[in-house]
Amino acid sequence: MQERVQAALDLIRPALQADGGDVELVEVGEDGVVKVKLVGACRGCPMSQLTLANGVERVLKEQVPEVVRVEAV
Repeated sequence: MQERVQAALDLIRPALQADGGDVELVEVGEDGVVKVKLVGACRGCPMSQLTLANGVERVLKEQVPEVVRVEAV
């Protein structure tokens, strides 16, 4: 599952990088919880929680149905 999550993050990465940010995969739990780290401009952005929920989590759930939730660490 980790490889599929990483591949899904690679789909999102260009949009984040266009705004000066990025996302790093920290952990894929057995329970379907994916932990990511927002870096660059995303790290301090007030919209980062919206990006996480409406962007990263949505795409990960579409691409990898086993994903239950995405958390920023």
